[in-house]
Amino acid sequence: MSRTSVLTWSSRGIRVAAGAVAISRLAKAATAARPLTPATADGDSSISVVIPARDEAERIGPLLDAIVGAPGVSEVIVVDDQSSDSTTEIASAAGATVIPGAPLPDGWAGKAWALQQGIEAATSEWIVTLDADARPDPRLPGSVVTRASADGMDFLTVGGRFECPTPGTRWLHASMLTTLVYRFGPPGTETKPNRVMANGQCMTLRRTQFLDAGAMSLVAGEVVEDIALARRLAADGWNVGFLDAADLLTVRMFESLGDTWTGWGRSLALPGAETRSRQLFDLAVVLLAQALPLPRLLLGRGDVVDLVLLANRVGTLVGTRTAYDRNDVAYWASPLADLGSTVAIARGIARRGTQTWRGRTYT
Repeated sequence: MSRTSVLTWSSRGIRVAAGAVAISRLAKAATAARPLTPATADGDSSISVVIPARDEAERIGPLLDAIVGAPGVSEVIVVDDQSSDSTTEIASAAGATVIPGAPLPDGWAGKAWALQQGIEAATSEWIVTLDADARPDPRLPGSVVTRASADGMDFLTVGGRFECPTPGTRWLHASMLTTLVYRFGPPGTETKPNRVMANGQCMTLRRTQFLDAGAMSLVAGEVVEDIALARRLAADGWNVGFLDAADLLTVRMFESLGDTWTGWGRSLALPGAETRSRQLFDLAVVLLAQALPLPRLLLGRGDVVDLVLLANRVGTLVGTRTAYDRNDVAYWASPLADLGSTVAIARGIARRGTQTWRGRTYT
């Protein structure tokens, strides 16, 4: 056998192996837990909603309109993390309790510190945290608490439907989201504690139990605090859940293609939450099984392996379409952004030194 033939078969073998890993993860969708559905919290349960906010005057209004006075919600606490805009005034006018955030202690990231202060100040046993860019159905808090209680979950996060305002945002965002599915499988699937996924845009927990465990101090300095927290709690024996809640939660994370590249690209590699070896392994899976098949076919270098892998990629488009408010041409063309998303992951793995986020610098 010639050297060319050996290289061809070796390349095919590596792509088959990467594809097998990816397909095994995608196949978990068949056994995923059912999505979150509307429910009413038990009459004996009161809920405190905690919202960390730093310069959120332009985004927080719709969230407060939906959640202040929502069924089962006894209080809405906004932790104003030293905003320079009118976040405090807007939150107060909407009926929320505003807590002026204390100065950031050494070793803490801003969001983790804001959540710590809000959870400590809350008066209800059930806590639901929401990011300022969330657009929830008023039934969301009661629904997540009811589901967590019914399923015996100690810590539950949910993923919503994404509102992407521009074609470029939908194109890149859908590709980036798919890299998570290729690496970890869909929401609602069981996995090892060190592979648990989470979404910090909406977290549900019992206040006393969480504070007794150390609360946000467990992940005080983490950039990707939600996933790091879920994995730490799962490793400690907590029942941790992550569910689809597209029917009850919409999130508008980014306003443009550039915002998406910069904002999500900062955390897409899950810095701090994943070991370097696992990051590199998953990067190889994404590159070989998600990103390369379409370009290889378009360049006339594809084979049956690429056809099978591209068919699976199309299947993910069908599977994730409910995660977006619009399924237009930009969404369906998102496989063309897969190489760019792979580069974003690689940049995140290679990044060293400080990062700037919301006017603060972290190492």
